[in-house]
Amino acid sequence: MPSRIENAFLVAAAGELITGMLGNGFIVLVNCIDLVKNLKLSTADCILTSLALSRIILLCIILLDSLLMVFWQHLYAIDKLAKFISVFWTLSNHLTTWIVTCLNVFYFFKIANFSHPCFTWLRWRISRVLLVLPLGSLFLLFFNFELLDTFTNFWVNLYQRHERNSTWSLDVSKTLYLNSLIVFSFIYLIPFLLSLASLLLLFLSLMRHIRNVQRNSSSRDFRTEAHKRAMKMVMSSLFLSMVNFTSILLTGWFSLLLQNHQANLAVLLLSTLVPSGHSFILILGNNKLRQAALGLLWHLNCHLKMVKPFNRHKQ
Repeated sequence: MPSRIENAFLVAAAGELITGMLGNGFIVLVNCIDLVKNLKLSTADCILTSLALSRIILLCIILLDSLLMVFWQHLYAIDKLAKFISVFWTLSNHLTTWIVTCLNVFYFFKIANFSHPCFTWLRWRISRVLLVLPLGSLFLLFFNFELLDTFTNFWVNLYQRHERNSTWSLDVSKTLYLNSLIVFSFIYLIPFLLSLASLLLLFLSLMRHIRNVQRNSSSRDFRTEAHKRAMKMVMSSLFLSMVNFTSILLTGWFSLLLQNHQANLAVLLLSTLVPSGHSFILILGNNKLRQAALGLLWHLNCHLKMVKPFNRHKQ
């Protein structure tokens, strides 16, 4: 039977998962309705829809992982099941990371303004650039899958020892796991640096634009606000990417050093916060999604006002 701490974890994780499903599902629903009406989607909407779908899959994997960790922890000792979860988690997490990177790069090329011919050439071919990024990331996905055997064997070995109540000592597999974590860190450093470069270049573009506005004494300046909104979106995704990456590393470190099952549950809860919370940041930062959300809330409010008098009359 789960302990009180595990029950509290399940309640918190269920809340985050439901919230994440609703937020990402709302993005997919609004863009699908728009696709049916207009028979096309903008580049930004395509990226947001792909990101929401990949995060729904990621949340499903996290839900399965949470249930196994609390109720059927012994099943992690089964090699095939551990590999199944690892493969789908790696694939969904990799896709999510790179789609977020594509979104940050898109914000940069859409909002920033530079006169360099290389920037202009890439800006006119933004669709191809955004296609090359995920295709190029498949090369890194290959290395991710190469690390899977190391990670999976480590977890299976760990849970098999836990089932036998034997002590965990430093050995070759532990060293190999640490080396794999280092390689894993470098793989996820590349999309992080791309997003960071997009943020820094957006800031540089904003500074240049502000100087031009001051020279021309322009009173109406929409481009400055566009720069600031784009920078907020990129900064929020960078921060949440750091939280997600830190939670992944902490899971490995807690298993190696603390060997604390409850600490792993806390880290898993932290990792759920990223795909759940970021969806609402994206909704608030997108005009179409924000208007659709406000319209939905208005209709719900009107429905509740109509239901209350009916219930009173019935009583």
